[in-house]
Amino acid sequence: MMSSLTAALVLAGLVGTLTGHTALNAACWLRRLPDPAALRRAPAPRAPVPAHPTAAPGEPAAPGGPAVPATAPPRPGTAPDRESVAVLLPLRDEADRVTPCLRALLAQRGVPDLEIVVLDDGSTDGTAEVVRAVAGDDPRVRLVTGAPPPPGWLGKPYACHQLAELANPDATVLVFVDADTVLAPHAVAAAVATLRAASATLLSPYPRIVAGSAGERLVQPLLQWLWLTFLPLRAMERSPRPSLAAAGGQFLVLDRAGYRRAGGHAAVRDRILEDIALARAVKRAGSRIALADGSTLAECRMYRSWRDLRDGYAKSLWAAFGPPPAATAVVLLLLLLYAGPPVLAVGAAFAGAPGTALVAAAAYLLGVAGRLISARATGGRGWPDAWAHPLSVTLLGWLTLRSYHLRRRGRLSWRGRPVR
Repeated sequence: MMSSLTAALVLAGLVGTLTGHTALNAACWLRRLPDPAALRRAPAPRAPVPAHPTAAPGEPAAPGGPAVPATAPPRPGTAPDRESVAVLLPLRDEADRVTPCLRALLAQRGVPDLEIVVLDDGSTDGTAEVVRAVAGDDPRVRLVTGAPPPPGWLGKPYACHQLAELANPDATVLVFVDADTVLAPHAVAAAVATLRAASATLLSPYPRIVAGSAGERLVQPLLQWLWLTFLPLRAMERSPRPSLAAAGGQFLVLDRAGYRRAGGHAAVRDRILEDIALARAVKRAGSRIALADGSTLAECRMYRSWRDLRDGYAKSLWAAFGPPPAATAVVLLLLLLYAGPPVLAVGAAFAGAPGTALVAAAAYLLGVAGRLISARATGGRGWPDAWAHPLSVTLLGWLTLRSYHLRRRGRLSWRGRPVR
């Protein structure tokens, strides 16, 4: 049998390797949205040219070329002042938090040809009235009432589908924003510039995750930590494999022609994690995706209480991890790597095995270091939260098991709609 010292050495080696990968991703492969000052200094991009040899399905042909022109990828940091951009905001019962989001959208700079389409998806809390009060008579804002999702559609994908269809036909870029996301004044311009610089169809700039309560501070930082630690960002951008894909729906930027070629949200109509599914659809259509750190220009507080967080993760974790056997394997591996070392260190210390205790403690500290690197790279809070990383991973495991349990019993719902 493997000795406790050997087990501790293996754990330290594995956790150290993963932390090294986190550092490599953060230092070398993670894109950053350009600084607003760079956008103001940059020259104008080149004139629009056809991006693809043929028009997307369903688009009328334009004289001499494809119907939906796209600006040729400008240099990094170039402001998108010759592109028409549609910002699309789906809302369902968001009266209590849409105001900061919409005010931030109205304050956007660097995109002269900007429209904001807001869809009220069956709200019962006065969301539409709040939108009208905030938008006033600003001509850039259109508020529409969404239709109920037809059979086979989930609510969020259908709301986004309607928004994409309603966007200005001249818009070459679609920017989907959630109501819990607040953008800095040049965030849209920076994101569009990064999309073009990356020659991508889909860009996901991850906002800074705001965590208020203790539960949020334990769980929410794991969102960025997981993909920085386990997803090879360089390979993700270069590989055509749909399985190597990640995205966050809080702030999602797409080339419109590429979005249509991928099938749009109709291709992910029944997906709980429609953002990741859309990224995979884009890859299947032969286009590129990219991730970026958007923490300096966007922030998001996804949940306002432990109950909201618990129910939100229950809705989606079963879809994130796949079949139950795969989820069990992933959860056990995470617990072994990140909750196991401190338990082993304490047990070895009491058992009079100081060598094993020191190596296990080193494995624990390497895990903490990975959490700190992730926090520093994405604008999160490092100290003292990273010390509780084993507890965070344990809590994620419990939330995952709860998600599968509730789904098996048919008790999942979100915003008043059943989740199946």
